Amino acid sequence: MTTLTTGNGTGVGSAPAVSARDLSIGYDSRRHDSARDAVSGVTFDIAAGEVLGVIGETGSGKSTLALAVAGLAGTNHQGIPHISGGSLAVLGEPVRGITARHRDRLTLRVGFVPQDAGEHLLPHLTIGENIAAPIYARDRDFDQREAGAAVATLVDSVRLPLRVMNSFPHELSGGQRQRVAIARALILEPALLVADDPTSGIDVTARGPILDMVRELQQAHSFSALIVSHTIGEVRRFSDRVAIMHRGVIVGIGPVDEVLDSPQHEYVEGLARALRELRMADDLSAL
Repeated sequence: MTTLTTGNGTGVGSAPAVSARDLSIGYDSRRHDSARDAVSGVTFDIAAGEVLGVIGETGSGKSTLALAVAGLAGTNHQGIPHISGGSLAVLGEPVRGITARHRDRLTLRVGFVPQDAGEHLLPHLTIGENIAAPIYARDRDFDQREAGAAVATLVDSVRLPLRVMNSFPHELSGGQRQRVAIARALILEPALLVADDPTSGIDVTARGPILDMVRELQQAHSFSALIVSHTIGEVRRFSDRVAIMHRGVIVGIGPVDEVLDSPQHEYVEGLARALRELRMADDLSAL
């Protein structure tokens, strides 16, 4: 890709891309007695260049964790959480109590793909303009030819034909729009990608290729990543390790097979059992 940012700083011996210690994250509530932490006392690291997959049932806290790691916690916007305890450092920057200026600097180095990101592209902009938007948000005077070259490179990288650059979002399929959203998140060559269920709402036949594409881009550019998913099968496809969340806590973390082969929590044991049953069904159907 065309150099647009300061680089990702990955490499052997590098400090963790993400470091959380006893981290709790909550939401403001008008009723004090109804307020609770959505994430409670989690501790983990994401090494430089590592992909951590996060899975869990609805309400487990995985999307809340993604928002915090993306540097958005504490922005006082509706539906955005705040860090209520412990510590979180992202790309070496302590996030709890971060100033607006430092947050702006940090988020330039973090690519974020929220849930259903492909459905929230700007409808009045072309695909090329949507992908280039972060460039001009950072620098309004950035050279248009250089920006166009960077966009074209990414469009090709996410396996879309270059002709879509002149299309509008409504002219693309859901899977294509999701690829555009991922390209937009990567246009500044971030050191860290945070993707919250990037295949949500996408036809099942398109999910695998999208995840394979993300993994290939990560391997090519060596950024670190936290990717929320809803199935072990997807996590196995793209991640180095998995963190399994249940009711706001991490109940298993490590390489996928190690976590499932030696479950330390009943929820993880249930996931392992379901996966074994699925494999048995697949084996029987192949007979």
